[in-house]
Amino acid sequence: MAPSAMSRNNNWAKSLSDVQPLSYWLDDPAKPRPEPALTAAETCDLLVVGGGYSGLWTALLAKERDPGREVVLLEGREVGWAASGRNGGFCAASLTHGLSNGLTRWPDEIHKLEELGARNLDGIEATVARYSLDCDFERTGEIDVATEPYQAAELRDWHEELKERGLADGVEHLDADAVREQVNSPTFLGGLHDRRGVAMLHPARLAWGLKRACAELGVRVYENTPALTLKTYGAGMAVRTPYGSVRARRVALGTNIFPNLVKRVRPYTVPVYDYALMTEPLTAEQLDSIGWKGRQGLGDSANQFHYFRLSADNRILWGGYDAVYPYGGRVRAEYDDRPDTYAKLAGHFFTCFPQLEGLRFTHAWGGAIDTCSRFSAFFGTAHGGRVAYAAGYTGLGVGATRFGADVMLDLLAGERTERTALEMVRRKPLPFPPEPFAWTGIALTKWSLARADAHGGRRNLWLRTMDRVGLGFDS
Repeated sequence: MAPSAMSRNNNWAKSLSDVQPLSYWLDDPAKPRPEPALTAAETCDLLVVGGGYSGLWTALLAKERDPGREVVLLEGREVGWAASGRNGGFCAASLTHGLSNGLTRWPDEIHKLEELGARNLDGIEATVARYSLDCDFERTGEIDVATEPYQAAELRDWHEELKERGLADGVEHLDADAVREQVNSPTFLGGLHDRRGVAMLHPARLAWGLKRACAELGVRVYENTPALTLKTYGAGMAVRTPYGSVRARRVALGTNIFPNLVKRVRPYTVPVYDYALMTEPLTAEQLDSIGWKGRQGLGDSANQFHYFRLSADNRILWGGYDAVYPYGGRVRAEYDDRPDTYAKLAGHFFTCFPQLEGLRFTHAWGGAIDTCSRFSAFFGTAHGGRVAYAAGYTGLGVGATRFGADVMLDLLAGERTERTALEMVRRKPLPFPPEPFAWTGIALTKWSLARADAHGGRRNLWLRTMDRVGLGFDS
């Protein structure tokens, strides 16, 4: 290794010398005290299991639809402690994990899906205003950037295709000079700027604000109360907890990556661990060196991609690239911390922004994302329509979980709506195979994606086969 490269590696290591292994978003004095655990027998019209975005949106929308409905929400730990408090804070309009994935899977419905996604994001913005949710909501948009010549060409071609299909409204192509006027990195060779389809926010504060809004509407929230079993009880359902129980007419399951109480749903999702760093606040001079006056979210265009954005106090969150699947699909606390990935991310950060050399990271963390083979949410019912579930958001659940909550409420009501009529809602993805096939397939896919990134985006036989059968893996 050349001395200059060794020096740069030492600088990257120094940037992590003071890092704390916890989510920046959860390390917040605004964090509310947890609600008491359930220690008695409860009855209600609707029981919501899960205190992340999926469950919180379901409880809130249920009360907005019918203020007289009795709603109980159970959270196994504290509201927002898992993915809802650890994500990047990108709140996207897309319901399909991006337009490309949506066009591939539901070309005949894509215009309706885009319309519903835009309305959903508008609904989130309206909710933030209506309930005064203090979550740093900024409708800044997002730029997908090219860092290789082949990516720049692909972005140009993709923009032309979007225009031909009537899907380019609000999306602007940027050449290298134009994208660097927005955010200055020597690695940026072009970009696509989605001006309205993405908002930035403080993810944990969104969860905490939704919890407060639910309570104000009369939702009874119990934290540190895991749901242990789900069984039919007369005309309704019964859930047992460690110190109590709930009988409910209907149940909505928003547990996502955690084991679904409907066991037949479990093979449809696997956990993938994602990791992120947060810098110290940038000085005015450091901000000037990178521009970023529009405060857009950014993501690069590789298969193994990074996502990055500014926080309200002008820190840079830098995450992604590694996507780690643990053998057996286990969700364990020890997987939340991965120093090897932090070092890799730090090196990539200073390659992107060499003018920020000397900046330090204050927080580093990871957590499990629930992914499915089509990368976007799927839905269903069980127990004769008395139970509904949604899962598989694959990292874009900040916005799409609100749509999923509406779908679950439609399904529980037995209503045919524009949402439940969608093929996306009516059909499920392919399930993942059992071990060792799941681990082997995912490992081979990750290797193939990295190889494609290193060879001009060319997809090998394995990736082309996965594309044809609709079973893939997105880092």
